[in-house]
Formats: sequence, structure tokens, C-alpha cells
Amino acid sequence: MPILSRIKSTVLLLFLVISSCKGQQKKAISASEPAIQAPAPIQVAANRTETYLPLLQGKTVGVVANPTSVIFKKEGHVHLVDSLLSSGVDVKQVFAPEHGFRGTADAGEHVKDGMDTQTGLPIVSLYGKNRKPSPEQLGELDVIVFDIQDVGVRFYTYIATLQLVMEACAENNTPIIVLDRPNPNGHYVDGPTMMKEHTGYLGLNTIPLVYGMTMGEYAQMLNGEGWLENGNKADLTVIELENYTHESEYHLPIRPSPNLPNDTSITLYPSLGLFEGTNVNAGRGTEFQFQRYGASFMDSTAYDFSYVPEPNFGSKYPKEEGKTCYGRDLSKTERMSEVTMEWIIDAYNNTLDKSKFFLTEGFTKHAGTPLLQKQIEDGMTNEEIRATWQADLERFKKIREKYLIYD
Repeated sequence: MPILSRIKSTVLLLFLVISSCKGQQKKAISASEPAIQAPAPIQVAANRTETYLPLLQGKTVGVVANPTSVIFKKEGHVHLVDSLLSSGVDVKQVFAPEHGFRGTADAGEHVKDGMDTQTGLPIVSLYGKNRKPSPEQLGELDVIVFDIQDVGVRFYTYIATLQLVMEACAENNTPIIVLDRPNPNGHYVDGPTMMKEHTGYLGLNTIPLVYGMTMGEYAQMLNGEGWLENGNKADLTVIELENYTHESEYHLPIRPSPNLPNDTSITLYPSLGLFEGTNVNAGRGTEFQFQRYGASFMDSTAYDFSYVPEPNFGSKYPKEEGKTCYGRDLSKTERMSEVTMEWIIDAYNNTLDKSKFFLTEGFTKHAGTPLLQKQIEDGMTNEEIRATWQADLERFKKIREKYLIYD
């Protein structure tokens, strides 16, 4: 081999050896650095059996529950009621909220009393002829366990159920234990505040549309602010979450109701839920509930998206059934941190006959105030409308701070 070639080969070999040594040195340094720890998984209160089972031993128990009331295991999940029974807890009664204990009823559809075929336990509906447990229904119970996954929106009726159950417990001297769960919309507070004169089952208190609290925190507020009937206070115990903050992103492994099928529907629900007070379809009767909106009476030339609602699981009689609805597809929306009026303003502005748009009484119940409808009809922008909420939101946040359990 020529001398020049041998020199080149030697230089190349030395270069490769030096590079290899440097790489090994880098690996050694990296190996010595502390590994970045992944955040610990959120543990729902129902999983913390050691904290609440001792409170139930030797007592007759009533449970307020629905399909989300589960204990998570590596191989899946088990319903809270089944877990309590297998642990020897004397469960006497199940109370079912809107959509029922097994979660098959439509929104707004009355839920009937009955019996759970899996356990043989009697089921008392809290979304039928009565929405508050009666003294007779609580008569033989020593304690109530409340465990329902919420989504943090005022007109989502599970917080109303919580309040009425707490009122019944306070009136009958029955302790209540709330097993806390994450609020997927718990990272912000926003929207119009309920006016006292318009309170009802879609909002029993003067709170914003999105209130940024877990069920446990809200239960403490109900007690602390004297919002239960006659200012009574329930004998309340909150079993807390572990590894949760209000900034935590939480994927709901079980849909909290038939028409909130995924994370996108839940993040859009505070804004699109207001369409429930209009004649516009918000995805019911499709597989994209609360991820789109549209109506046959909206201007077809303004949109390049359309769909046809048909009866399906959770929506026997959807708005605009069988009609071509023109509107917008929002199924690619990422996690939101505010309530926006952009979409409802868009739909109103593109409605050909404005008299067909609002269901005035229903819209006021959802918005909590008649002012929002007037603001939209008067042509106010999203930014102008949102500015009118701010003073009320700041007042609520100061009250809210007193009852927060999590950062």
C-alpha cells in the first residue's frame, strides 16, 4: 500500500477510536444524571378503599352512583357497588341520577325506580317523580356514599343531584361521604354567572357556567356558603384524590353520560351545551355529539359541512331528525380553557329566519341569565360578551378559593 494511503487509513482509524470514546463518555454522563420522573397517575377516591371502608363497616349504606362509579384495576374496572358488597358492606339502596344507574336514559328522560338485575338492590330514581331522597328512603340508612364523575359545567345535572342529596342528608341527620373524582374542565373558571331569579335544576346557585371545582370541593362550598335549604349543613366527609391538580389533564375512561363520548365533546360541552337552549342540533343523533352543530334553517351557502341526525343511543328524538343540517365540524378541537360565544354567534348570524333560533325559556335556563340572548341578538362580539362576565367571575373566584382542596 502506498505510504500516503497508509497515512490516511491511520488517521481515519484514530478518528473513529476518538469518536467512539467520546460517545461512551457522553453515555456515561447521561447515565449518571437523574432520570426525569413521570408524574404519578391520578388515583380516584373510590380506589382508596382503605380510607373509606372503615367508615362503612357495621353500617347500612345507600349509594348514589351511575356507570362512572368504578374502581380501576389493572385488568379493567369494577363497579363501586359490586366492590362494596364483596367487601362485606351492607349496601341497602342505590340512588340513580339523570341517565340512570346503568346510564341508558336520554338527557331529560325520566328515570324509573326499579331493581338492579346484577345485585338485586332496589334502585331509587333521583330523576323522576322526585329528585331529592325522601325521609322514608333515607330512613334505614346510616350513611350515604356519593360517587359520580362530573364534567364541571353548571347545567350538567350531577351537581344539582349532589346538592339535593346533601340537603336530604342534612335534614335527616344522615352523614354523607363524597368520593372525589377529577374535573376534566377544572383548570379554568368562565362563562356567564347564574342570576338568582333564574336558578333551577340547571343551576341551583349563583355560580359561573364553568366553576373549576371537583365534586368534593363543590360539596364543601355548598356547606360553607349555606347554600343548602334553610342554611343547613350536611355531615360531610370528602375522600380526596391523589396526584391531582386543577391543571391535570384527565382522560375519562368511561363516558359520563350517553352524549359525551370523548375528551373533545367534554372540552367543547361548556360552549356547545348552550345550543340545548336553541333549535340548533349540537351533534345529538350522530356519533359526534357536542363536536359539531348545524340546522336545516341555517344558510347552506355559508358552510361546507353538513350532516343528518338520526335516532341513536342516548338520543331517541334528536333535533332536526332526518334533515340535512348545515354547520361546522369541531371534532379536531384541542383542549379549551375558556367558554366561547363564537359558534353560537356564527349559527345565529347564519340563521335565515331568526325567530326559529332561540328557545327563550330553555336558553335562559342554560345561560343562567336572559342577558346573553339579548347580547347575541344585539350583535355583540364574543370579546364584548366575555368582558361583561369578568366582574362576576372575579367575585366567584374569591369564594371558590376557600374551598379548594387541590392546587
